[in-house]
Amino acid sequence: MGSGKVTDWQGKHVTVAGLGVSGVPAAKVLHGLGAKVTVVNDGDDARAREQAEDLRGLGVTVRLGDGATLPEGTELIVTAPGWKPDKPLFTAAAAAGVPVWGDVELAWRLRGPDAAPWLCVTGTNGKTTTTQMLASILKAAGLRTAAVGNIGVSLLDAVLGEERHDVLAVELSSYQLHWAPSLRAHSAAVLNLAPDHLDWHGSMEAYAKDKGRVYEGNRVACVYNLADPATEDLVREADVEEGCRAVGFTLGAPGPSQLGVVDGILVDRAFVENRQRNAQELAEVSDVNPPAPHNIANALAAAALARAFGVPATAVRDGLRAFTPDAHRIAHVADLDGVAYVDDSKATNTHAAEASLAAYESIVWIAGGLAKGATFDELVTKSAKRLRGVVLLGADRALIGEALARHAPEVPVVDLDRTDTGAMLAAVQEAHRLAAEGDTVLLAPACASMDMFVNYNQRGDAFAQAVRELGA
Repeated sequence: MGSGKVTDWQGKHVTVAGLGVSGVPAAKVLHGLGAKVTVVNDGDDARAREQAEDLRGLGVTVRLGDGATLPEGTELIVTAPGWKPDKPLFTAAAAAGVPVWGDVELAWRLRGPDAAPWLCVTGTNGKTTTTQMLASILKAAGLRTAAVGNIGVSLLDAVLGEERHDVLAVELSSYQLHWAPSLRAHSAAVLNLAPDHLDWHGSMEAYAKDKGRVYEGNRVACVYNLADPATEDLVREADVEEGCRAVGFTLGAPGPSQLGVVDGILVDRAFVENRQRNAQELAEVSDVNPPAPHNIANALAAAALARAFGVPATAVRDGLRAFTPDAHRIAHVADLDGVAYVDDSKATNTHAAEASLAAYESIVWIAGGLAKGATFDELVTKSAKRLRGVVLLGADRALIGEALARHAPEVPVVDLDRTDTGAMLAAVQEAHRLAAEGDTVLLAPACASMDMFVNYNQRGDAFAQAVRELGA
């Protein structure tokens, strides 16, 4: 399977694993290139049948309810990123010598000869915000760009669409990187590493290795987090192009080849003449929205990637000022009786919740949901001194309750044993009762939401609605 010119695809038997946001566009693109496409999908629900009908209308073969069997004559599999590597389909493919690509790999192979370079962002937390900040900075520099990838905008659409780009800001998950062996970014960042998706990857080592793939073949800069030595280890292990540099970011004062913070100013000592002596002011901490510590780290990572691409310092400042974070990410909802109410429903794991809790001095914490195998001792130990009170709700709230009993026994805890639609209002009312003037009531659940809500967005909306009702 060569560079992906149309002639390569004519009559090729390609199996697309999974419908959904990546499978359907992949099937359509491959069919349009002349490949003989078969889509296999585990599920056979109403949504799948609707998507299947649409594809069959184009002449694509679709098999619902059987994602395990390798279709006869398959020469390549293009998989949805979420499909686990140990699935029978991939075992069969390995035995038959059939390569497996993800949609990111397919997009990379289908790029034209003068395609826009990719600036890639991965990490356990902060990927979307950093990628959007990066796109905002690149736009401020007058470059044609888009935030794409794991962010919801298909890379296939970005690569094959009519619109021309100078550079792409690409968010990549560990799943996507696992299935993208030939991806080579201009520059890339791993923001942080914490245990997540271990059920998928099998081990922390395998998870880190997949994240580290983003550095393979980088041309200009591998951006890493000084506060997270595991990210620097991945840079050391990466096989990069001659002259590619390791560039660190830190919330402290930067050394040479680093970006950091001095007296409330974001400073670059990596992409300047004579970096032993010189530093370039990029922006003020107050230009970052919101200026929580982990978000300043996101801004520094985005700035490093933009500077690696040659963007002027003024564009970093203008881009950060123009950026507005997505909903449910440290979003200030209201102030009531001198207490701030903050929605960080996107903090769906312990690492994200820890960063969220670190942003405030005195907190009434609303937490709980589906733990996904997480443990909470480290989170509670690190955050105990900031907690004025805790309200727990959701399926795995007892796990957090037990960690609080072990490491913060003096903090008052309200255990809400209810999952009805009024549960969030009850949680907010209890938090209000525990809070004093100057406190922050923070929804940073450290858990997934699917036990009580459709997703973290709906959970955040329920919180904001409850705060409004409390205010009324």
